[in-house]
Amino acid sequence: MRSSPVLTETQPLNLLGLPRQALEAFFLQLGEKPFRARQLLKWVHAQGVLDFAAMTDLSKALRARLQAEARLDLPEVVRTQVSRDGTTKWLMQLADGNRIETVFIPEEKRGTLCVSSQVGCALNCAFCATARQGFSRNLSAAEIIGQVWQAHRLLESGRITNVVLMGMGEPLLNFDAVVAATELMMDDLAYGLAKRRVTVSTAGLVPAIDRLGQVSDVSLAVSLHATTDALRDELVPVNRKYPLAELMAACRRFIHGEHQRGRKITWEYVMLDGVNDSPADARRLVKLLSRIPSKINLIPFNPFEGAPYRRSSDAAIQRFQQILQEAGFLTTVRRTRGDDIDAACGQLVGKVQAKSRPRLRIPVEAA
Repeated sequence: MRSSPVLTETQPLNLLGLPRQALEAFFLQLGEKPFRARQLLKWVHAQGVLDFAAMTDLSKALRARLQAEARLDLPEVVRTQVSRDGTTKWLMQLADGNRIETVFIPEEKRGTLCVSSQVGCALNCAFCATARQGFSRNLSAAEIIGQVWQAHRLLESGRITNVVLMGMGEPLLNFDAVVAATELMMDDLAYGLAKRRVTVSTAGLVPAIDRLGQVSDVSLAVSLHATTDALRDELVPVNRKYPLAELMAACRRFIHGEHQRGRKITWEYVMLDGVNDSPADARRLVKLLSRIPSKINLIPFNPFEGAPYRRSSDAAIQRFQQILQEAGFLTTVRRTRGDDIDAACGQLVGKVQAKSRPRLRIPVEAA
């Protein structure tokens, strides 16, 4: 369970990333009624107001105290790029000079916002440009939800129907901040997204998957990309710590948990020419997922400078998809979006300061 916010004399608390329960605790510390949290959530997230003085249903004394003892800080949008297909990518700068990237993908019936959870990434997946940048730090809940706040204001109202934590970083290595931010995404007083429309992606941190199933009802996507431990060890190094058998068992536990009954796991599978795209790979995938309600996204590899892989041919992808569909799996081929502005899956890089070398780093709490 997350601890309550603690007021300090030296550093005003950033209220932007506090979900309802934490905000209620904050106002109780001020000697205020918990319903003040509801008022603040509406002002900040539903109406986009960051000036405490403009929150007219709060007393003047409370507004003055909030101005003195709290803040509402956002990541700053420093560059906007729009792809020929309508995809938008924002480069956002954080207070410490690090920069992250956030992407909005418009479709006919929905709009998906892809947000980052870390500055860089420590997992070093072989096919991902973000991993090449190294790792600096976790984002705060305010920095995660701040991406949603900015996009919500920069886009037309109502265009964001889905949020996926598939940007820079491994979300489950930033567990508490990610859960807090997703609570805000789903809160009716904030962004009001349906639970099935908020998705947390992971490369396969088994203990954190179990923990997520106990505390949240978000959807889960797993970056799989291989059907044998030998290949997945190479493509997704976290597999060396949590091999496929353990990962599959954790996913079965997740979908049978209290919050997830009747749900499916979404599997992300990047298609690499001559590496993981054979009919034999497809048949192994069918066997691997045989007892797990699943949706499978096949992702044509998006190249980046220095990448050691090539995108699978259309014929190989179609053959792979057909085998999965004939086995009864809902299988889609993800259309590449935003690749002309390096906004496609696996291409986000941002700007990572004070970085460590990209290698497998799993904190004790996630192990």
